[in-house]
Amino acid sequence: MVKILIGCTGSVATIKLHNLLEAISLGFGSKTEIKVCFTEHSKHFIAENSIEDVCTYSDSDEWEAWSQRGDPVLHIELSKWADVFLIAPLDANTLAKISNGICDNLLTCVVRAWDLNKPLIFCPAMNTRMYQHPITSQQISTLKTWGYHEVPVIEKVLICGDSGLGAMAEVATIVDFLKSVVSEKIVL
Repeated sequence: MVKILIGCTGSVATIKLHNLLEAISLGFGSKTEIKVCFTEHSKHFIAENSIEDVCTYSDSDEWEAWSQRGDPVLHIELSKWADVFLIAPLDANTLAKISNGICDNLLTCVVRAWDLNKPLIFCPAMNTRMYQHPITSQQISTLKTWGYHEVPVIEKVLICGDSGLGAMAEVATIVDFLKSVVSEKIVL
């Protein structure tokens, strides 16, 4: 059984979460358990309560779970629970936070507490102009030097109408990459 934590950030590509969950279920069968961690901005693109049969978490869960010493700390518990962390999509804002060590929400706190011996896969997704900014390649390089795995962006017409690099990889590509990393790093 592989435990997959999926992180969603404030990119319009979050609308693909249902497809991603379905493709992971089909690709792995009953050999997975999935949980989803939302940033507050990701919930603009998908209703947290629209996800069925999967535990979901967001910032409010982090703060409601803890009231006194000895209570579980959600970001620590999630980082211990998961065998692999898949951030799909990873928006420009969260990429910047992670690459600079900022951990001001549940998702970025999970990343900061992540065991570097376990795979973390990230799928950038942002407007072409943001993707082409020089800081983006530097931030992606930083994550890769930590051993994180990138599923590169693709070129297409974005929802805003712009055309170019920056779109999140296709769901099938992400799942194939996830399967290859899991088979290499985790014994099912």
